[in-house]
Amino acid sequence: MKKRKIGEATVSALGIGAMSFAEFYGLTTEENSYAILDAARDAGVTHIDTSNVYGMGRSERAIGEWLKANPGERDNLHIATKAGIRRAPDGARSFDNSHDHLVAELDGSLARLGTDHVDLFYIHRRDPSVEIEAVGEALARIMETGKVRSVGFSEIAPTSYRRVADVLPIAAVQSEYSLSTRQPEMGLLQATARGGTALVAFSPVGRSLLTDNPIPEDRIPDLAFMANNPRFTEGNYARNIAATAQFRALAAEFGLPAAGLAIAWTLDQGDHVIPIPGTRSVEHFREYLPGVDFTFTDADRARLQEALPIGWAHGARYTHDQTIGPESYC
Repeated sequence: MKKRKIGEATVSALGIGAMSFAEFYGLTTEENSYAILDAARDAGVTHIDTSNVYGMGRSERAIGEWLKANPGERDNLHIATKAGIRRAPDGARSFDNSHDHLVAELDGSLARLGTDHVDLFYIHRRDPSVEIEAVGEALARIMETGKVRSVGFSEIAPTSYRRVADVLPIAAVQSEYSLSTRQPEMGLLQATARGGTALVAFSPVGRSLLTDNPIPEDRIPDLAFMANNPRFTEGNYARNIAATAQFRALAAEFGLPAAGLAIAWTLDQGDHVIPIPGTRSVEHFREYLPGVDFTFTDADRARLQEALPIGWAHGARYTHDQTIGPESYC
């Protein structure tokens, strides 16, 4: 497995996003999550990304149980988790970046994961009522406890990144980035490269649109996030399936699964970019792996750009409610 850097740590170029362990994209079992972690380990994947709010701790517990059943594996993994989102009993979200909240949530994450530290601790969403420099100072205090080896932010603007990077080293910024969603190219990709910070790309296979088997239309109403997402609503879904047909054909011509080509493209955008696809299927996980070793020619890049030019996707990446939290910067 090729390697890349997150802060001072060397990790696999491909990571695993563990939101799928909490049934975000459909029903799963803990045993299924363990099988994916087994397959990831066997493939040399060392970076695992989770959060306290994924299934309200379910994702972290699955990883913790797997670690308990696999003594010695903790030292081989680079584990990232997040805090900063509050969820009310009715599902409403709010944001809290206060020191006390972050410490309490981190302690809960450590207990569920069964470890005394995480390698990377993210602010999941910015609390706009707190200056980001103050959040950086709170993170620096948390790092002094030894419970966190490095810190990062999810879905922040390049300006916010530069401000907080003046306070303490930022190991990673996480953002949605794929052939479907290219907003990071409007400044975040460049700023993190200049600052020596990893850009961790979630949803690098376009929430299944950039695979050989996109989520079937009849399943979408049963998935809370997808049911109202503009790219998967009636009309746009069919348009996006049609728009990605040439991409799937090109992947087959290159000898790759479509998901593998999506991963290869993401990795090709910079040596600091690390995709973290999620999955509920070992078979699907294995489709990502050939993309890690694929090398593009300039002609390949041109053909891919022709197949899926920037702005090809029908519908915004989020609904209005889903946009609350991520910072808009272009």
